[in-house]
Amino acid sequence: MDPTSRTPSPPRPVEPHDQSPPDGPPLRLRPPTHRVDPRARRWWLLRGLAAAGAPTLVVGAVWWLWEPARPWLAVPLVLGVLWTAARVLVEPRLRYAVHRWETTDLAVYGLSGWLVREWRVAPLSRVQTVDAVRGPLEQLLGLATLRVTTASSSGAISLRGLDAELAAELAERLTAVTERTPGDAT
Repeated sequence: MDPTSRTPSPPRPVEPHDQSPPDGPPLRLRPPTHRVDPRARRWWLLRGLAAAGAPTLVVGAVWWLWEPARPWLAVPLVLGVLWTAARVLVEPRLRYAVHRWETTDLAVYGLSGWLVREWRVAPLSRVQTVDAVRGPLEQLLGLATLRVTTASSSGAISLRGLDAELAAELAERLTAVTERTPGDAT
């Protein structure tokens, strides 16, 4: 049988947990449209330096100061330098190229990751809390993370690397839309 001559399978029935509008199409996983703020690249670079660069620096200092340890610290030092280079030179660019977000009156869409990519959609009828979170580096760079907690066992959707003012506006808007959305968020 020719694979191009197959008849298309019937559309999947909309199940109650899809929380789709009664007269519209079901919510579906689709690419979000908005990029994160360009300053997020600097944030990911600084995080990479702190997470990978600091331990590599310690191993390098021990290697330099303690001559008997040099033979067995050489491999961890080289691996640390390579991992730090990946976290500082590659990760920010890949994350910026991949990370996308979008909010509508029906759902929150998020695409994130650099080694493992996560692509999620959360219907607003399932939203329990909406938070704008700002860590120390995010505050320094004027960024924020919008965290949308749902009744899902997968946990919250975190839209990282957003402009702080935009994240606050989105949190307010999503909270207002969630309050008007029917459903029990479970």
